[in-house]
Amino acid sequence: MSTQVVVLGSGYAGAGAVKRLEEELGYDAQLTWVAEHDYHLVLHEVHRCIRDPSVESSITIPVDDIKSPETEFVKGRATNVDVEENAVELEGGDTVDFDYLLVAIGSSTAFFGIEGLEEFAHQLKGLDDAREIHQDIKQAAKDASRDDPAKVVIGGAGLSGIQTAAEVAEYRDMNRAPIDIQIVEGMDEIFPGNDPELQGALRRRLEELDIEILTGDFISKVDEETVFLGGGEDEAPEELDYDVLVWTGGITGQPEAQEIELEQDERSHRFFAEEDFQTSNDRVFAVGDCSLVEQGPDNVAPPTAQAAWDAADVAGENIARAIAGKPLKRWTFTDKGTVISIGHDAVAHGVKFPVVGEFPVNVFGGPLARLLKKGIAANWISDVTSPKRALSAWNDL
Repeated sequence: MSTQVVVLGSGYAGAGAVKRLEEELGYDAQLTWVAEHDYHLVLHEVHRCIRDPSVESSITIPVDDIKSPETEFVKGRATNVDVEENAVELEGGDTVDFDYLLVAIGSSTAFFGIEGLEEFAHQLKGLDDAREIHQDIKQAAKDASRDDPAKVVIGGAGLSGIQTAAEVAEYRDMNRAPIDIQIVEGMDEIFPGNDPELQGALRRRLEELDIEILTGDFISKVDEETVFLGGGEDEAPEELDYDVLVWTGGITGQPEAQEIELEQDERSHRFFAEEDFQTSNDRVFAVGDCSLVEQGPDNVAPPTAQAAWDAADVAGENIARAIAGKPLKRWTFTDKGTVISIGHDAVAHGVKFPVVGEFPVNVFGGPLARLLKKGIAANWISDVTSPKRALSAWNDL
């Protein structure tokens, strides 16, 4: 009987691992790909759909265009993994058996127990989220006027929050829409924890787009029309009225992860994984945002697209090596730099080019940064499908 290998998830980690497993597995192994959606979403470009929903055709890739005909695809949301019976349980009651499993189910939005936030805020974790944000901004602008513009508040000034705010600004300018935009960050600077030069470059570009930046006070409460900032026993919170609220402030594990009997962080419910991606069960591997992949003492891999792409390749190879009884490879994340889109513009930081090495300028924008941003997405699309598809998507990236 052939060895049954199952991959859960169609994000970067899942799609990348499927491609590598198809290269590595022998004829005596059967690969099954299980995911909630029958497409792969180029998630780090989904913010562009807020400005222009037509972009979605360029950043959604049908799984049939990624996998080989020999790989079976099962559409369904995994609700549990029975590690005793080696079975994935799907919503609706179906099961998929495995001998080896790679869990790459991604993450969900962390709301940190803030009253009203989950109920009233949009999140940006998928295509449907981007569509809903676009529609609500469009309607809010239609109901507004120059004297009383629509108010859009973005909670969180990390990568996703910055790119979201810039896309709303692009929509405003393209449509001459009456919209005021505020981005709220509880820490004292946007893109917290990063290079001050990069933070300054991002701030300047956001302010050039007429985006108001509020830092230093955390969101403490939300109701259907007001965001409350800060406050305490002796201090009243600041109040921000809004028509559309988008929350991008953090990630946590998927809700169903809590039911899976693998060692996991008690708070975030992300699975602990060794540098070879093995979990507490040596037949189950984890990769991408759903995992905390060890990177030395007290350090784990970052929850970024770049890390997921790189890790997926090694994770896929390691499952094939486990089946063959070979030693597993250890993976260490190497940061190749960051490129952030600011609407049609982009800012790059610490970029390292193959062979050439690190770019001599630490932070830069302009045409080269824009070209790099496009190139990163196009390269991924080309890797999982074809250069032809990447070329057709180029103008939307």
